[in-house]
Amino acid sequence: MPVLDPVPDRSTPDGGWGLDEEQLAAVTAPRGPVCVLAGAGTGKTRTITRRIAHLVSTGHVAPGQVLAVTFTARAAGEMRTRLRALGVAGVQARTFHAAALRQLRYFWPRVVGGDQWQLLDGKLRIVGQAAARAKAGTDAASLRDLAGEIEWAKASLVTPDDYAAAVAKLRRDTPGPAEQVAAVYAGYEALKNRAELLDFDDLLLHTAAALEEHGAVADEFRDRYRCFVVDEYQDVTALQHRVLDAWLGARDDLTVVGDANQTIYTFAGATPRHLLEFPRRFPEAVVVRLQRDYRSTPQVVAAANTLIGAARGRVAGSRLRLVGQLPPGPEPDFAEHDDEPAEATAVAKQIKRLVADGTPASEIAVLFRINAQSEVYEQALTDAGVPYQVRGGERFFSRPEVRRAMTAIRMAGSGAVDAPLVDIVRAVLAPVGLTAEPPGGSAQRAQWESLLAIVELAEELVTVEPEADLRRFSTELETRADAAHPPTVQGVTLASLHAAKGLEWDVVFLVGLVDGTLPIQHADGDEAAIEEERRLLYVGITRARRRLSLSWALSRQPGGPRRRRRSRFLYGLIPEEHPASRVASGSGRGGAKPRCRVCGSPLIGTDALKLQRCSDCPSDVDVELLDRLRGWRSEVAREQQVPAYVIFTDATLTAIAEQRPADSAALVRIPGIGARKLDRYGPGVLALVADSGS
Repeated sequence: MPVLDPVPDRSTPDGGWGLDEEQLAAVTAPRGPVCVLAGAGTGKTRTITRRIAHLVSTGHVAPGQVLAVTFTARAAGEMRTRLRALGVAGVQARTFHAAALRQLRYFWPRVVGGDQWQLLDGKLRIVGQAAARAKAGTDAASLRDLAGEIEWAKASLVTPDDYAAAVAKLRRDTPGPAEQVAAVYAGYEALKNRAELLDFDDLLLHTAAALEEHGAVADEFRDRYRCFVVDEYQDVTALQHRVLDAWLGARDDLTVVGDANQTIYTFAGATPRHLLEFPRRFPEAVVVRLQRDYRSTPQVVAAANTLIGAARGRVAGSRLRLVGQLPPGPEPDFAEHDDEPAEATAVAKQIKRLVADGTPASEIAVLFRINAQSEVYEQALTDAGVPYQVRGGERFFSRPEVRRAMTAIRMAGSGAVDAPLVDIVRAVLAPVGLTAEPPGGSAQRAQWESLLAIVELAEELVTVEPEADLRRFSTELETRADAAHPPTVQGVTLASLHAAKGLEWDVVFLVGLVDGTLPIQHADGDEAAIEEERRLLYVGITRARRRLSLSWALSRQPGGPRRRRRSRFLYGLIPEEHPASRVASGSGRGGAKPRCRVCGSPLIGTDALKLQRCSDCPSDVDVELLDRLRGWRSEVAREQQVPAYVIFTDATLTAIAEQRPADSAALVRIPGIGARKLDRYGPGVLALVADSGS
């Protein structure tokens, strides 16, 4: 897009601001409720700042009467910088918490009296005291999970008394028994209040209460601020929205900007509900959709649209379809590898070629679902001599749990043990947190994943050195750790998909795209969680400006069983003729192509082949049968201690509920149901189908 003149030129239709038609509509919308649905790369910050400048320049509001809230201090600083460049100084651009802190400091003497309570500098110490009293875990990971759960509860306006019922209703994965977590939560609040301390969520709670319960305070605040702008509105929590409602009162001078397709923080209490319901709350609101993507090539945009176009659920109904505005670029690349080290080595080689050809290393990113995946890429880039930096987390061998594990392995290595190396490593790591199943809390799970990655390094070592013992493995770990600690420099970015939100690069490698990792295993069986995983991949794709590469590996380590399946989200993304595509072009009988049982057209794509109908042909699914099949699958998965999709995928269950097979021959004709699954699960499935017809 063109460089903007900070001073509006009234002689041109868009004021000389270089805005497209939709951006201009959002900027010049009348004062009042405005909802800007802004897709990735559509210039939302440009639009927000010019709307504020327009309101000021036309006399609707003074700069000091505008409060613009964002979700990071960096975004708030960028907004202030852009507004100053537009000649609009004095606008309050802050995060929710920073704005609340400023207001609470001002109103505290009148609302509470006395000295203001001090802001708590980290809550783990008090959480630890409460956890000890409740006989909950007090190790660092457990305390981080408990602290995060308390933050979720407060952000969701859930009290300690209501916690157990709330998580049961939501089927939320909790870091321990719900009653115990509630006890820790209650104890934490009591200890904190007794010490006259505030945490960050208290800033919002007290600010909302001050405005709700003290009319004079509310009148003074609302006289001071007349216009509100909220960025990333899809990520607002219930608590933040309560504060926003208290700021507004009965007024409606509000502009919100968001994209439901980028909602990836519901686990922390964020909800797109407020964005989706904005037109219902304000029937007179101006709603503008920004869909022209100025960040990415049309090829990257097409991949993003295809992925999000398959979304399900309520958020899917409000999705934006991006329209690429840049010149064409290369098609996204897809690659399947035998194992993770091979995948990482291939990515590192491509990056080395790109850097040699002139692409700055800082314009390249490798994005993955979980932080434990970083180690193999740290090693591969180190071996290739490519500088890198890990964003949003520590380097693998710097993580506390990894250091503890290495110490345990080093100390255990002095004794001779007659057992396979991998079994020994698992036994040594059990006391430091490696369990048979992943724990519930996110921090504990992240540590567990790091320990599991060490086991996988042992598996990798024995494939090339079958006689390796624990002492040899300890030496291997030390060698890797030393090699992976070069001086910190600007280089290729390694980051999780969550840490990549809000950033962009010329070249993006999305790696490790297998079912069980993306979507993450513990999301399976929960449609809302699966759809959030889809949106997470969507965020990853839309980080790329010019080049996009997507890859996966069929095994964790060299020589291991190739049992992994590429992510279900890739079906439909990979072109049929691409070498990495596994979708058959024919039925295998004389080359005849399968046809839709509804319209008769040739079937294209895995899901279409499974359902035996085109994706846009009407479904005749038996909803009650589908629900019963899902319940049956969940029970079997629990009994066998495997992910639900290992039994049958969602698409297979949908095909069964649509086609309602009456016997084994009909059941086995559904793609994905072979002889083994027919033997193991056929009787149960056919019984459910028969019951549905009776």
